[in-house]
Amino acid sequence: MTELKKGDLRKIVVVPYDPAWPEMFRREAKAIAEVFGEQLIAIHHIGSTSVPGLCAKPIIDILPLVKDIEQVDAYNDAMAELGYEAMGEYGLPGRRYFRKGGQVNRSHQAHTYALGNPEIDRHLAFRDYLRTHPDVAEEYCRLKMEVARQHPHDIYGYMDGKDAFIKAVEKKALAWWEQTANQSTRGD
Repeated sequence: MTELKKGDLRKIVVVPYDPAWPEMFRREAKAIAEVFGEQLIAIHHIGSTSVPGLCAKPIIDILPLVKDIEQVDAYNDAMAELGYEAMGEYGLPGRRYFRKGGQVNRSHQAHTYALGNPEIDRHLAFRDYLRTHPDVAEEYCRLKMEVARQHPHDIYGYMDGKDAFIKAVEKKALAWWEQTANQSTRGD
């Protein structure tokens, strides 16, 4: 993982939910779908901006699912034309990570996985659990705001401050996801 340099620090800002986020996702998803073409299986809005009412850092997280992760590198130039920087696996084997806006002014990030990667269920389960459990989403919002206040320029401190909560909720979310797999329609 690339270490941040002093000049790369950005202020960690958690803002109230913005109803424009789903449309921002849709526009970007359409452009990414055109880049990946037939390689793309599905594309999902994930992360806090995908949960109505949840406060978030205003960065749209996108989850493109592809047929073959090894083929994704061939799209780096086309993604660059959309403003994305290709970061490779960026610390997570089996992923291709793209960020838009760089380290300081990031607006979007795409976490690309091949169908069947277990990270997919983790992301979608967490998102859908928060969507259907507003009390947990509210607790998560309060935590994020407090941790951002405590670590306004320390992304590692911010992530560490949320880690135990996220892991506990992910465990519940994955169990819930398995239980409800045949009872609900999953989507964006």
